[in-house]
Amino acid sequence: MEPVSETPTEPVDYAALNAVWAALAAGLIAATRDEAPPTRELPVLGLATFALTKALSKEKVGSWVREPLVHEDERTPKGRRLRYAAGELLTCTRCLGTWGSLGLVALRVARPREGRIVATILATAGVNDWLQAGFSLLTSKSNVSGAIARDPDRFIRAVPDD
Repeated sequence: MEPVSETPTEPVDYAALNAVWAALAAGLIAATRDEAPPTRELPVLGLATFALTKALSKEKVGSWVREPLVHEDERTPKGRRLRYAAGELLTCTRCLGTWGSLGLVALRVARPREGRIVATILATAGVNDWLQAGFSLLTSKSNVSGAIARDPDRFIRAVPDD
């Protein structure tokens, strides 16, 4: 990540984003009486945040969110100052994950039933992402192993004798 001095932003732009996040978190705490979700729900909420963040920051389905703030072809922020900082937020999965987790926990606390349903749907999508990636990796490795078994001479490099 580039230092602030090398972007068209000022520290106050990032402070504004942090202030909005903090205000939303404080509003959630003030508006709800329920406790935080139990720690046993952390894996589901974590997977749900992963899936939500990935969809918004990387997938085509999230392009409508990024379009005003990000050059899609280059995946770089547009504009200057706060607009640029918001574009950086949308292209950083770790940064956006903090916002997504705030939203999911807020929904879980304010509307427990609905929050559990949404988190379960997104967590299931997150598990699917990992399974698909694992399947692709195993398939690729299997294809390479099969190709080597069929024609080992093609894949053996000559090692010079010393």
